[in-house]
Amino acid sequence: MSPYDPSAFPPFAVTVDLVVLTVRRHALCALVVRRGEPPFQGRWALPGGFVRADEDLAAAAARELVEETGLCVHDPASPTPDNGAHLEQLATYGDPQRDPRMRVVSVAHLVLAPDLPAPRAGGDANSARWAPVESLLGPENGAREDEQSAQLAFDHALILGDGVERARSKIEYSSLATAFCPPEFTVGELRRVYEAVWGVALDPRNFHRKVTGTPGFLVPAGGTTTRQGGRPAQLFRAGGATLLNPPMLRPEV
Repeated sequence: MSPYDPSAFPPFAVTVDLVVLTVRRHALCALVVRRGEPPFQGRWALPGGFVRADEDLAAAAARELVEETGLCVHDPASPTPDNGAHLEQLATYGDPQRDPRMRVVSVAHLVLAPDLPAPRAGGDANSARWAPVESLLGPENGAREDEQSAQLAFDHALILGDGVERARSKIEYSSLATAFCPPEFTVGELRRVYEAVWGVALDPRNFHRKVTGTPGFLVPAGGTTTRQGGRPAQLFRAGGATLLNPPMLRPEV
């Protein structure tokens, strides 16, 4: 084996950034925090932070989520907590110029959760809020030239866009959309998740036939609800099926 000299390689830091998505008031929203420290002090950014020497990436992502927002990650091996969130690794970002402090490689994670209350800020964040993804991903993040504080810090607009596209494409063929729903939900509530994530209107009858006709996708919960108004609607839970076959293709817009 050839001699290995660690000093021959420049050191760099590793961070985790979180694309936290939920559906609020029938709109797909992302969690952003206002940075309280340089660089980009005062800018909105995705929650996240540096990975500690003694933790793996998933643990770092879960810790940052709690520290900066007060939200918990759902452990599939235990009952879902009230504010449990689905977490999965999204992608890695390593542009040498992405952080002005030093060479920083970020491993982004996608977090999905049902409709959640206003988060609390912590760590190096001054405040935290839910914002519609359209307002964050518009031209220059929806900001005028004199509104620099409205632009997302670092390369977070790119990361957010990748996370939104992952969610939009993955609900076509998987049960991921149910991660936006409470433990028991109606077909109408699930349809509104698809409509919010995709940004389109779906035919209620066709959607109902698709999701209830896919074996193992939805399981009757044994009750009804009128929380959406109108006649009582049957409640369902997510079933054991993780893949939709055939997939529910996103309508072209």
